[in-house]
Amino acid sequence: MPWWSWLLIWTGLVLVLLGMLAWFAVMLFRKLMALADAVGALGDLVGELDTDPAEETRPPRRPAIFADVNELALTVDLHRTARERSRQERRDRRIARGKLLQHGPIVRPDPPMKRTRPHA
Repeated sequence: MPWWSWLLIWTGLVLVLLGMLAWFAVMLFRKLMALADAVGALGDLVGELDTDPAEETRPPRRPAIFADVNELALTVDLHRTARERSRQERRDRRIARGKLLQHGPIVRPDPPMKRTRPHA
């Protein structure tokens, strides 16, 4: 083969390679732009979910050292009774569920079907 045929073959291969690389670069760029649009849309959705701290109506915190002892005792008692009530409600639900498990209706599974061989 003459030397110029090798030059044509290698030039063609290099051009095909550059064309493929350009095609892959364009496809990657399109995917990155679609990803950027999706991330922007997701950011907008997350932005709608965030609550504005100015909208919160929580009263400002005051250190307990400046509070009245009677108020603190009342607050502690209220929290304690609320915890005890929720514990008792959870306990009652567990007991009711346990009684259902122990004394619930007996459900027997259907007997397995007998396999039959096809008649030859």
